[in-house]
Amino acid sequence: MPEPRPPAPNDIRLRKIRDETLVAPHWPDGFAMRCFEHGDAQPLHALLTEVFDDGTDGPFDEWWPRISSDAEFDPALCFLVIDAKGRLAAAALCWTRAFVKDLAVHPGARGKENAAALRLYERLGMMPVAWEG
Repeated sequence: MPEPRPPAPNDIRLRKIRDETLVAPHWPDGFAMRCFEHGDAQPLHALLTEVFDDGTDGPFDEWWPRISSDAEFDPALCFLVIDAKGRLAAAALCWTRAFVKDLAVHPGARGKENAAALRLYERLGMMPVAWEG
């Protein structure tokens, strides 16, 4: 398996201290969030492959057995954003140890630059942290 790529200049690593009540998100018109269903595995792999394009996930037939059998994978912690046409627009694949493994937004569904997204994450109580820890 190829080595993970180093962080790109615009990559951000964030952490949130969970000491407050979470507020339900407001989704833009035409977008809705739902939990992962088994039939979502291939579209999720395709999204991750397109967004990260680093080859570390490998082909679907290798990726899915590895992900779905991981002790920290729980489909109830995989959140998908679906657009008005029923397409996968974004996904947050979370691990059971309170780690967001992957957060991906399809290029066609992106509407803001990293600076605006970072301000949103900071308003939600997240803070940038070093990649090493």
